[in-house]
Amino acid sequence: MKTSAHPNTLARGLRDFFADHLPRLRGLSPHTVQSYRDSLKLLLCFVASRRNQAVTDLDLQDTGPQEVIDFLRYLEEQRRCGASTRNVRLAAIHAFFRYLAACDPEHLGHCQRILAIPFKRTRARSVDYLEYEEIQAVLDTIDRATLDGRRDYALLATMFNTGARVQEILDLRICDLRLQRPFQVRLLGKGRKERLCPLWPQTAAMLASFCKERGVDCRSTDRLFLNHRREPLTRFGVRYLLLKYCDRAQAAAPTLAGKRLHPHTMRHSTAVHLLKAGVDLSTISHWLGHSSINTTNRYATVDLEMKREAIAKAKPITRVTAGAEAWRRDASILEWLQAL
Repeated sequence: MKTSAHPNTLARGLRDFFADHLPRLRGLSPHTVQSYRDSLKLLLCFVASRRNQAVTDLDLQDTGPQEVIDFLRYLEEQRRCGASTRNVRLAAIHAFFRYLAACDPEHLGHCQRILAIPFKRTRARSVDYLEYEEIQAVLDTIDRATLDGRRDYALLATMFNTGARVQEILDLRICDLRLQRPFQVRLLGKGRKERLCPLWPQTAAMLASFCKERGVDCRSTDRLFLNHRREPLTRFGVRYLLLKYCDRAQAAAPTLAGKRLHPHTMRHSTAVHLLKAGVDLSTISHWLGHSSINTTNRYATVDLEMKREAIAKAKPITRVTAGAEAWRRDASILEWLQAL
């Protein structure tokens, strides 16, 4: 099929959506824009393959509701994506067609049918976190005699201290550190929101030593954590390091073997550690950079030891009330209600 010299409706919509609407009007972060891009790229490649066409030949009518539904099924059945990932992809598709409906009202019906595709309910999974002893066992396995070991120790210790998201740690610059009292670090979180997180004196001293060893100025805008090629670490690199040291630590902490471990585990661990220390949920919410305290509330239900302590403090009900005895004696429910 011969490609037109002018962009069609789909091409114009995609160009304006990514070049203008997302970054300029909505002000979304580059990471969010890239996530949307990846979702729509997967959809276009899937549709083009099914129709045996080039992506450049696709137009709006080629991406209908059935194609989107088939794409979502493809994600789950062939790419082995979970329902959460499927919903993330669908959210990006919804965002694009919602924008397209506003810009081209003549395609409103087409867009509405796609916007009517529902999200799939997901199973709420328990939050896995590391106990303090497990974190200590992981840190103890790191060989701090090498530069890489000292970097890895500083990385994991800072993640546990701050409870930062992995991308916040990866974006951390040297100038974001304040290693004189009051010790703190500036983090750039979701929605480009900045927050200050306190550092323990031990963490501040370790980071000061690490920066001194690298020979960097405290005002430098260079990334704090780099790989062997002197490039910023990636999310995959952090995940690899965490799993490597957790595997080594299983000899000292066998409980690590039964946990789903990923970089966000350190964030969960910080929240539970603060909760056990008696820090209130509102402070933990600000510490972690949650937009709503409802997100933080889930940590109040995850710690089994705290539940055991709570049930131990509660007095069991051993006395039977007179009303209950009357219920057993009297056959008439009206008489029992009257006796209450």
